[in-house]
Amino acid sequence: MLLATWNINSIRARVDRAVAFLERTGVDVLALQETKVKDQAFPREPFEALGYEVVTHGYSQWNGVAVLSRVGVADVERGFPGQPTWGDPGVAEARALGVTCGGVRVWSLYVPNGREVGDPHYTYKLDWLAALRDAAQGWLATDPRAQVAMVGDWNVAPLDTDVWDVGWFAGRTHVTPAERDAFTAFAHAGYTEVSRVHLPAERTFTYWDYQQLRFPRDEGMRIDLTYASPALAARVTGARIERDERKGKQPSDHVPVVLEIAEP
Repeated sequence: MLLATWNINSIRARVDRAVAFLERTGVDVLALQETKVKDQAFPREPFEALGYEVVTHGYSQWNGVAVLSRVGVADVERGFPGQPTWGDPGVAEARALGVTCGGVRVWSLYVPNGREVGDPHYTYKLDWLAALRDAAQGWLATDPRAQVAMVGDWNVAPLDTDVWDVGWFAGRTHVTPAERDAFTAFAHAGYTEVSRVHLPAERTFTYWDYQQLRFPRDEGMRIDLTYASPALAARVTGARIERDERKGKQPSDHVPVVLEIAEP
């Protein structure tokens, strides 16, 4: 199985790129983030024509996640247990979608940005990660052999080498000790960031801002990451970052990360 994650930064603006990516790579399951569309307006037809089932979770022009699968979909879950809310009381943002595809429990995740250190959204981000960690720990406690993939835009750069200039980020979000600790907590819970295992090189970025020629200068960040449960991590045989997807007409500011998963 080929499992990919991609912050598409508006699926309606980049549906043609997503279709071309699937046709070129033969990815079996694609987890999307920042789809920026309500469920009823998601452009399903081009993907269904390729043989993919489409599951979406979106309320508005902000956030939004989806999973496209040509190996089946089951047990759809919009939001995870204990997911914190933001904005409307009692309403969790469209940032997490769980779907079982070909026996793998795939979670497409769009972790809150945090905005600025000290901002209420920063606290929300840390609470969101902590709640997800608790849920993820519970999944393994229930079934230690569970095949779980938590993939997406984590909005955390776990290592100094995951940003082009750690000095530029001093005092900013994505690199603070609290955010990195919240990310590392998933490893303590038993999960492995498998793209790091197979792509350990420094300055292996997945995101480049549109501003200030960040991409031509390779001033990027590695924030699109892939945690796998022990049973699934043992099946991952490779990973790659599709850097060329940042080129060409109307690219997303993120690129896909692809995992190669062997048969059980």
